This record gives sequence, structure tokens and C-alpha cells, in this order.
Amino acid sequence: MEYIPAKSIVSGYAENNQWFGVNYNMNIYRGCSHGCIYCDSRSEVYGIERFDEVRAKENALDLIASELRAKRKKGVVGTGAMSDPYNPYEKKHNLTRGALTLLDRYGFGAAIATKSDLVTRDIDILKRIAVHSPALIKMTVTAADDALCHKIEPNAAPSSERFGAIARLSEAGIFSGILMMPVLPFIEDTEENITGIIKLAHESGAKFIYPAFGVTLRQNQRQWFYKMLDTRFPAAREKYIKRFGNDYACHSPNADALWTVFRKKCDSLGMPYEMRDIISGYKQGYDDPQISMF
Repeated sequence: MEYIPAKSIVSGYAENNQWFGVNYNMNIYRGCSHGCIYCDSRSEVYGIERFDEVRAKENALDLIASELRAKRKKGVVGTGAMSDPYNPYEKKHNLTRGALTLLDRYGFGAAIATKSDLVTRDIDILKRIAVHSPALIKMTVTAADDALCHKIEPNAAPSSERFGAIARLSEAGIFSGILMMPVLPFIEDTEENITGIIKLAHESGAKFIYPAFGVTLRQNQRQWFYKMLDTRFPAAREKYIKRFGNDYACHSPNADALWTVFRKKCDSLGMPYEMRDIISGYKQGYDDPQISMF
């Protein structure tokens, strides 16, 4: 493990954040080893050199403890936006587990985005957090089929293991669901794939699915994405260039039809997919002023 200096880890405060109702952000690690072909965190705007190498921030747990003690307002701390908190190093170093222990100690909630079934290791702490504060797991799944998943997210846990993790989390009473994004145009944007994810999510006990039928591309992220398309989906690159050019937002040509299918299937299963319903669902029963905004 390589360590890098950090002045702050738990950053910002958003009173009315409509992205899953998260109040603070926390990134313990820098870089990611999943190798996903679409990752936005590769963009130049984030300034992450050697992105494929996972590094940890120095004295992370001491710094997190100090910052949490100094916070005047409690709230939900989100992690996983820039780097998966359950990378392979986490098995040995337990920095995410340590951070969750601190969130519990100081009375904060947690909202975790991940592609790893290692999150189930920390069910005990998540259950303790859920006693006093909201706890949410967002498991990213963009392909129902493990073979397709491996081509797109080669070093991450296969989709079947992620659904298995959702099942274990749900059985433990942890509010967990699927972050179905990005759905890659010309690759994943089929009715078969979308309905397959919904079916598996329902069977695993997921409490929600939040989708985006498309992908965002910018700066060197686009170069990496096209390089990966050339080796894994050779016919797709020209389709992207012809359809999207240098557009930042690349919406699936099938988006309208997929939304119709998605809504119909989710509604038939009683599966929430609107952000306001997801936020109110995982925060229900907690004294949180954000819920009143809806």
C-alpha cells in the first residue's frame, strides 16, 4: 500500500442534497483497480494520476475521527463516489471498516457506493449505524450477465456476486439497492439486459433501482473508453463517434423505450426508482430534516 498526504477526508456539508440525501463526502482511497472501461473518475478534471493504482490517504482514521468530532451537524456520510471503498487492499487494511466504526461512534449515517461483495463483511457495523442513523448501500450493476459484466468491469466482482451481496444485506435489514448506471449505448441498452437486472434485483431483495440509460464521456476518459471498445466491442466505437461526436452526455438511442419498459416492470414489482422515494425510504423513521423537503 502506498500512502499519500491528505489535509481533509470528510468534506462539505449539503443540507438539501438530492443525490441520495448525502450530507458529507468521504474518500479514503485514491484510484481504483476495477478497470471499468467507462469510469468518469479517469477524467482530467479530477487530477488523479496513475488512476489504476489504489493508494490510501495518510493517517486516514485519525483524520476522520478529528473531522467528525468537529462537525456541528450530524448527517449521512457518502463514500464510493471517486474510488470504491471495498478495493482488494481493504481486505487487509480495514480502513473503510475503521471509518464506518467512527461514523457509528460519532452518530453519523452512511451511504456506500460499491461494486464489491466485501461490503457484507461490515454488516455488523452497518446494523449498529442503522440503530441511530440512516444506512444505505448502492450496489452498481449494469449487466445482468456475468460474461458481459466481465468485459465492461473486468476486475470487479461479477454481477451474480453483487446480487448475492444485496441478498445478504437485505436479509440483515440494511437498506440496499441497485445503481444501474451507466447503461452503455449499443452494448447494454437492450430490453433483455434491463429486465434481467430488474428481475435479479427483485429476487435478491433490493429495495430500489436507480437507472441512467447512457454514459458521460469527457477528456482522457473518452480516449480510454474508445481504446477499450476497440479491444472488446470493435463495432461500437464508430457508432459512438457517429451518434455522439464529442458530446459529454451520450444518451442511449433506446432511452425512451427502455424507460417505458423499466417503469412498467418496476411498478409491477413495487420497486422504487424515483430519487425522492429512495431517500424517504432509507431515511424513514429517522429524525432528518431533509425528508421534509419532499
